[in-house]
Amino acid sequence: MRSEDVSRHGWFARPRPNPQASLRLFCFPFAGGGASTFRAWPDALPLSVEVVAVELPGRETRIRERPFRSLDALVDELMARLPPQLDRPFAFFGHSMGALVAYELSCALRRAGRLEPICLIVSGAGPPHVPNPHRPVHELPDDELRTQLRRLNGTPAAVLDHGELMKIFFPLLRADLAVCETHVYRPSPPLDCPILAFGGKDDRVVTEQRLERWRERSQAVFASWMLPGDHFFLMSAQRLLLWIIGGELERIAGQMRRTA
Repeated sequence: MRSEDVSRHGWFARPRPNPQASLRLFCFPFAGGGASTFRAWPDALPLSVEVVAVELPGRETRIRERPFRSLDALVDELMARLPPQLDRPFAFFGHSMGALVAYELSCALRRAGRLEPICLIVSGAGPPHVPNPHRPVHELPDDELRTQLRRLNGTPAAVLDHGELMKIFFPLLRADLAVCETHVYRPSPPLDCPILAFGGKDDRVVTEQRLERWRERSQAVFASWMLPGDHFFLMSAQRLLLWIIGGELERIAGQMRRTA
């Protein structure tokens, strides 16, 4: 992703700007992740889809900015910045922390009387109304937090073993984890849009049973897939993930056109 593509849009980076696209897919990263996670996604998605990677403060091109530690504050800021981007149909994708952000942002749009996404795609995360069975980790000592990161298998060992890099990475990661772990779910009606949920067959954090509870958060169609890999199947099974997402977005957009 060219740095100018990020800086030009601030919060919203376009790996491949596509003003002719009929649908925008906003992508929200996992804890510690950034917009570059979605750099190659346009290559594997239909030409009708423009990928917009959300670049949160505290990482990559925005590394000098203070990251959010509160989901409510983050959603409020996104609500202030997102509307100019919603000039055409849109969908949300989020992995792990990103799934929680995408869901709560969808709820905030509905409360504000704005359009919901045509589809909410959640990945590697349980729904917010189901208690997380795992203990909070954002305040663990560095060594224990490093052990948790090794278990998830999403951070290269060379980074985990690099003391100076981890001094930079730990504050961001703790802030992102606090966003998830300090959030208090407020009961709300299910969304009107379809929810598509993805999990990793070997994920020890989000089980298939927990993933399936997303069904309760939509009044529309729900579908789920378990893909090869652990919590970061987002990387290891990316081709399959994007093939399914692309097909589902085309199907949903086609249904909207036929009923319009």
